[in-house]
Amino acid sequence: MENPKFSRIADNDFSKTLRRRVNLHFKTKNISKKANTTMVVKTIVMMSLFFMPLILLSTGLVSSTWLLFTLYIICGFGMSGIGMGVMHDAIHGSYSKNKTINKLLGYTFNMIGANSTIWKIQHNVLHHTFTNIDHADDDINTPFFLRFSPNDTHHKSQKYQHIYIWFFYGISTLFWITAKDFVRLKRYKNLGLLNQNQNFQTEIVKMISWKLFYYSYALVLPMIMVPLPWWLILLGFLSMHLVTGIMVSVVFQIAHIMPATDFPLPNDEGMMTNEWYRHQFATTSNFAPKSKLLFWLIGGLNYQVEHHVLPDICHVHYKVLSPIVSQTAKEFGMTYHVKKSILHAIIDHTRMLRSLGRNEILSSTAA
Repeated sequence: MENPKFSRIADNDFSKTLRRRVNLHFKTKNISKKANTTMVVKTIVMMSLFFMPLILLSTGLVSSTWLLFTLYIICGFGMSGIGMGVMHDAIHGSYSKNKTINKLLGYTFNMIGANSTIWKIQHNVLHHTFTNIDHADDDINTPFFLRFSPNDTHHKSQKYQHIYIWFFYGISTLFWITAKDFVRLKRYKNLGLLNQNQNFQTEIVKMISWKLFYYSYALVLPMIMVPLPWWLILLGFLSMHLVTGIMVSVVFQIAHIMPATDFPLPNDEGMMTNEWYRHQFATTSNFAPKSKLLFWLIGGLNYQVEHHVLPDICHVHYKVLSPIVSQTAKEFGMTYHVKKSILHAIIDHTRMLRSLGRNEILSSTAA
């Protein structure tokens, strides 16, 4: 189907009011909307968490199984930190005013095995524009044994998806770095989503080159240098992706696949009922707003509402902007979804998956 359209008429007053208040905040504080010292420190920490263990594994000094797995698991936290707390801002253009810096830091996604070109289309274009809309938001387009939307086709095989979903969350980044990027590149080419400067064959070559580079230092080199059986190194590599897959999947899914969030569809003319900003508030949920550790660890993505309506602002500012966003939403009659902890969010997400798998109507538990 063609991508749905949003009316912008009623959004004007809200967006102008929100932007005026946000701009006043930064002007009053005399600070930039982009990265600050905290963000730079986080970037160094996350890059170090990923690359330093791999460097150690490549020296041949690691000879014990427990240290092998410890180092790979640390890499997993670094990888998820790069994905959620560095690359994410860079590709949104919210890390720096300098486009070159954003582009270079966006390549950190390629360095952890994925592809920044595909992410920009899938996440920035499709997910952020068409959040929770079937066939338009690629984040809820799933294989037949998973169902992330009440508008998607129901199959009996989905009945226990709330149980086996955790396995697929765990292997999600493995699928990402092996097959998913290639499948989506072909799909986006067919949909005409590649821009004029992106040649399909060239993008394929670049994608293969980046992935071979990633596998060479993250898996092959440790296999050569570490004096342990190859299958132990492979298991360590898999454990790294298990950590990353669970963390990334949970963070992104509990922000949208929830009992309180909406899954609207366009009318016969392809128009959405809500305006774009109202749509974002209806389909997105925050969680654990008081957790400073979680905020730091997952790149501020527990403030998903702020991220969706202010994607050009670096995530380090989301927490202080939250009262402005919630108050403005309240004044304009927009629902501001939030769960008080990540545990509550995961429980509700699991309930939602269970109801979708059984084709049941689950009552909203909006905060």
